[in-house]
Amino acid sequence: MSKCRDVSSQKKKKLNIGFVSTRIAGTDGVSLEIGKWAEVLTQMGHECFYFSGLSDRPTERSMVVEEAFFLNEEILRLTQALFDTYTRSDDTTATIHRLRQHLKDRLREFIDRFDIDILIAENALSLPVNIPLGLALTELIAEDDICTIGHHHDFWWERTRYLRSAAGDFLRAAFPPALHQVTHVTINTYAARELAWRTGLSSTVVPNVMDFENPPPPPDEVTAQVRKVMGIPEDVHFILQPTRIVPRKRIEHAIELVRRLGEPAVLLITHASGDEGNEYQHYLAETAQLLGVDVRFGEHHFNYERGVLPDGSPVFSLRDAYQSADLVTYPSAVEGFGNAFLETIYYRRPLVMSAYGIFRIDIQPKGFEVVAFEDFVNDATVEAARELLHNPEKVAKMTEHNYEIARRYFGFSTLERNLDYLLRHRFGS
Repeated sequence: MSKCRDVSSQKKKKLNIGFVSTRIAGTDGVSLEIGKWAEVLTQMGHECFYFSGLSDRPTERSMVVEEAFFLNEEILRLTQALFDTYTRSDDTTATIHRLRQHLKDRLREFIDRFDIDILIAENALSLPVNIPLGLALTELIAEDDICTIGHHHDFWWERTRYLRSAAGDFLRAAFPPALHQVTHVTINTYAARELAWRTGLSSTVVPNVMDFENPPPPPDEVTAQVRKVMGIPEDVHFILQPTRIVPRKRIEHAIELVRRLGEPAVLLITHASGDEGNEYQHYLAETAQLLGVDVRFGEHHFNYERGVLPDGSPVFSLRDAYQSADLVTYPSAVEGFGNAFLETIYYRRPLVMSAYGIFRIDIQPKGFEVVAFEDFVNDATVEAARELLHNPEKVAKMTEHNYEIARRYFGFSTLERNLDYLLRHRFGS
């Protein structure tokens, strides 16, 4: 009996669930959401395991295969060969299929080792940063009839990089695949509509969440060290930009806002440049210097969890960053959903942000109170931000209001209901 039918027929109360992604580590949005899904699934009585090219999850529950990592040298060369031109060579195609087979073999090993019942493919079947991995997954699911949830955070058609391609056949085959074993999950309604329009595939919308049923612990002695370690004086405003340094985050607007506030302030960026190069970070550093804005790049000092660097200096959690900040900026042009938005609400901080598309469609109608601007920072934006820095009573009322709305719509209980629906109604478990 095939695995997908086997899961349905047995109606197992406890499932072994395997997450598959190119990276399950650090503070990127996909890795954070994997952690939340795994936490809720574990609370529901299931066991979670991890397959990736880079991992910070428990080693006894993980399989790490270096060719699954999107920054693996061979994978990077393939990505360049496929998306920097309109044609591909025989060697490129041969390399893709060699790696596809290798990754498929390792995925089978992962499934056998941990007796996996259901796979959850995290962006691996929607964003083509690793073409061989997507192809390997698609073939494995079809050949072994494996129940799979395709959790799609981003699609290739949303990124300019992937619109010019010598990989059209691969994209149509696996990003995402049209297989009866795969249940597609999108994180916003616009993505669900685009997926249906472009591919004819239906999907279930499961928004990103935070554990709003359990508020964060109050700041402690570790949190109190953030300003000192980052060199931020107590008498200046601490403005937080809690995102990766990529152009679509439009961090230059945060720098402009700090400049126009006209008050002593430091802008701290917590995340690294990621997979899109360092040119944008250089641009931001030059812009900050030209405008006379004190910007700190803190990627080495912040991670998902606390730790210690080799030199003994502390690594803070994102919680420490939020709880130390006076104001959060989030001027993104495009977001799949908006983890930084939910985190800001969770840690009860005031927010200045751009009204990106998904915010307008799926979030703003819920009634959140934020300082939102359109295409650029204007005088009204600056004045509203300044008031938040000097009116703690208004901030307290606003952040409590936002927290209660988020608990209603974006808490772990919402995620549990969605996952229970997926497992029961799609897989009969």
